[in-house]
Amino acid sequence: MQNDSPRIELGRAETLETTDLFYERPILNSPYDYPGRHWELDEENRPTNRVIEQRRPSAYVSPIPRPRRHEGQQLELVEHSAARTWDAADEQYDLTAFINGVRRAVDQWRALPESAWRVTPETARLLRHWRGHAFGDVRPFFCQVEAAETAIWLTEVAPNAGRKAGGFLKHLARANEGATAEGATALDRVALKLATGAGKTTVMALLIAWQTVNAVRRPSSPRFTKGFLVVTPGVTIRRRLRVLQANDPDYARRELVPQDMLRDLEKARIVITNYHAFQQRETLPLSAGGRALLQGRGAPLRTRESDGQMLQRVMPELMGLKRHWVLNDEAHHCYREKPAASDEGALKGDDRRKAKKNRETARVWMSGIEAVHGKLGVQRVVDLSATPFFLRGSCYAEGTLFPWTASDFSLMDAIECGIVKLPRVPVADNVPGAEMPQFRELWKHVGKKMGRGRPTRYDSRPSCSRRSKRCTATTSGRSSSGGRPASACRRASSWSATTRRRRSSSTTGSRASAGNTPTARRRWSRGASPSSATSTSTAGPSPAPAPC
Repeated sequence: MQNDSPRIELGRAETLETTDLFYERPILNSPYDYPGRHWELDEENRPTNRVIEQRRPSAYVSPIPRPRRHEGQQLELVEHSAARTWDAADEQYDLTAFINGVRRAVDQWRALPESAWRVTPETARLLRHWRGHAFGDVRPFFCQVEAAETAIWLTEVAPNAGRKAGGFLKHLARANEGATAEGATALDRVALKLATGAGKTTVMALLIAWQTVNAVRRPSSPRFTKGFLVVTPGVTIRRRLRVLQANDPDYARRELVPQDMLRDLEKARIVITNYHAFQQRETLPLSAGGRALLQGRGAPLRTRESDGQMLQRVMPELMGLKRHWVLNDEAHHCYREKPAASDEGALKGDDRRKAKKNRETARVWMSGIEAVHGKLGVQRVVDLSATPFFLRGSCYAEGTLFPWTASDFSLMDAIECGIVKLPRVPVADNVPGAEMPQFRELWKHVGKKMGRGRPTRYDSRPSCSRRSKRCTATTSGRSSSGGRPASACRRASSWSATTRRRRSSSTTGSRASAGNTPTARRRWSRGASPSSATSTSTAGPSPAPAPC
C-alpha cells in the first residue's frame, strides 16, 4: 500500500514530495521560538518544496507568486537592483550583509550566560522576563523580543563589545550622515523591519518599558530617557497607539514588565501625535488685503509659528526633558530627499502627483523631528515599518532600503511562523491574454473608464468593459465569457433610463413652490428633485442594482 504522506529526508535539507506543499502547509516554526527552519525558494522566488534546517537570511524575496506566463520583461514586484546596496561618500555597503551581521551578533549575545550580557541589572531582568516568564495573557512573539533585543544590543552592548561591533555603529553613523540634508545635524536613526501584523505596537511598548525603567532607576545615565515622542501617519493609527500611554492597563494586563516595575513605568512621559501637527500654523490669520495693509512698505510680516511655538503646542509634556526618543510608526514616510542627483528618472502623470505628495509628507515629518532635535535634543530615532524603503519622489531608486535598517523580520518569516496568512493573488486569466493577470492590476485597466469625482446615486451606471469582464470572471466564479450576467446589465440600463426620465419630468412649479430655499437649490444643482428636500412622502427612484 502506497503511503501518501510527505517523505522527509534527514540532513541539512528536507525534501517534501508533495505538489505545492508550501501553499498547503506554509507554517514551519512557532511564533514564540527561534525560527530555525524555512522554505527554500528558487531564483524566481518560487518554493521548491524543500525545507532548510536553518533560519532564513535577510534577503529581498516576495511570497507573492509570479504569473504563469512570465515571458518577456522583468516584473517590478520582485526587487530593485539598487535596493541591495547603499552608496554614501564614495563607499558602497551591502545592506543585507549588514543586517545579517547584526542578527548573528545578537544571536551570539543571546546565547551567552547572563553574567556576560554586559547590560544593566534592570535590562537583564526585563530580558529574562520577556524570554521566560509564564505569561497569563498573550506572550510576546520572538520577532518582537528580537527587535527590542537589537535596540538594546546597539545601545548597551555594542559600544563596548570590540572592533566588529563598533563597525556596525560606524555603518549606522555614516548611513545617517549620508541621508542628512546639507547643514543639518545627523540624527541617530535605527530602523526595525517587521512584517505587517507582526506587532510593531508591542515592540514600541517593550522599548518604552526598557528605557523608562532604566531612566528612573539610573537618572544620571546618558543612555536612557523617560521622554518619548511617538509619530504616526494619521489620526486612526494615533488612536490605536493610545495603549502605549504609561497609565494604560495594557502593560499590566499583558505582563510586559514585572509587577514591581509598573510604578517606575508610570513615570514615563509619552506624547503620541500624527505628523500633520508639525506643520507650522498661522498665529495671526489675515486675508491678503489685510496683510498688505499691515505690512505696508516694511518687511514681510511673520505670522507663522516658530519652531519653539510649534513644539510647545505639540509636545508640552516633554519640554522640560533633555533627552528624547522618537518612535516613528510606518516610518517609510519619513526621510530626506537624496542630496545628490536623482536616481528616479522623469516622472509623469499619476507618478509625478504621487511623488509630490510623498515629498511633502516626508518634508513635514522630517522637519518636525529635526526641530525637536535642534530645540530639545533627540537621543535616538527608532523607525518601525514593514517596508522601510524610500518612496517615489525621494530621488532614490524606489524600493531602496533605509541604510540604517538593523533588524529584519520579513513577510516570509511571518508566514512560516504562522503570524500572518499566506496572500492569495490571481496567477492567470481564464482566457488567453497578456502576461500579467488583469485582476492583479485591475486599476490599470478600468481606472480611466471610471471618470473623476464621487458618483451620486443618480449617475447612470457604465456598462462593463470587455477588458474587466474577463478579470471579474476569473475571481467571482461566474461564466467565463463575461464578468456580469446579461440580466444585471439590462437591469442597470433600465434603471438608468428611468432615472433620466424622472429627472427630466421634475416640474418647474414644484421647484418654485417647494424648492425655492437655499438648501433645495443646492440639492437641485446636484441633480436631486427639490421636492425631496421638503417632503418625505414623495417616493424617490428605486434602489440601484449592485454595481459591476
